[in-house]
Amino acid sequence: MRIIVGLSALATGLIAGTYYGFSIAVMPGLAAVDDRAFVAVMNQINTAIINPGFLVPFLAAAVLPLWALIRHRRARPAVLWILAGWALYLIGFVTTSAINVPLNDGLAAGTVTRAQFEGPWVAWNLVRAVLSTGATACLVVAMLRRGSK
Repeated sequence: MRIIVGLSALATGLIAGTYYGFSIAVMPGLAAVDDRAFVAVMNQINTAIINPGFLVPFLAAAVLPLWALIRHRRARPAVLWILAGWALYLIGFVTTSAINVPLNDGLAAGTVTRAQFEGPWVAWNLVRAVLSTGATACLVVAMLRRGSK
């Protein structure tokens, strides 16, 4: 259990760090550029991020906690922390799929302007950063509560 939950925490932590980096550096940096540069850079980022370095932890963080829950459903109280971490991550996963990705697609297609994109994307990115950070914390607590078993 410790390995599965540890890998879950690592995956959610990597995703939390990605979203955090966007919140504290990427988006504030892009806020200072003109619309044309903003759209061009965001489109490049959205193309570049589709790679194993992002996709593996993004998907693993959705699956590994479920695996831990199935295998160790009687390991209380750790299982409650795993469930909480998984739920928080899934909310962020759905947020990404339902809000951030469609905004990215609209920006790439030219159907969404910077004015329509930037505010909502930044706000929802912060939400998913907080959710994935909370998920990471819950999974770390689960690992500590379970101990070496």
